[in-house]
Amino acid sequence: MRAIVQRVSAASVDVAGERLAEIGRGLLILVGATHGDTDAEATLLATKAANLRIFPDNAGKMNLSALDMSAEVIVVSQFTLYVDIRKGRRPSFIAAAGPDVAAPLIDHLTDELRALGLRVGSGRFGADMAVTLVNDGPVTIWMDTAELRQGPQ
Repeated sequence: MRAIVQRVSAASVDVAGERLAEIGRGLLILVGATHGDTDAEATLLATKAANLRIFPDNAGKMNLSALDMSAEVIVVSQFTLYVDIRKGRRPSFIAAAGPDVAAPLIDHLTDELRALGLRVGSGRFGADMAVTLVNDGPVTIWMDTAELRQGPQ
């Protein structure tokens, strides 16, 4: 699985004019799944994102996590994180898992974040979503479970 974790001062997601989720200070997590991903990858991403020390402490240093801050979270499915643009001009999404695999994994990630104690909203899988955010910092972190499992280089 892959995720882009953005520290935000505000974010929301709408579908067809309906507000599905809205948060203040917290995280917007765009997440995609690939073939062979399991609940273990979703759990790994949830745990890593919730514990990333990317919020400033009283001294202005990035020392606090979403858990420390009781931050809010929005999770949005994003199959385009598995785009392949090496050949031609039309993006290929063949590496992205189909809805039957990806939707339950993204739900599992969302459930894991809630189990950790975070307030979590989400988009609607497969819908044409309008995502609005105010990136705080900006702080944007790229995570890929294949890389996380390899450990530090």
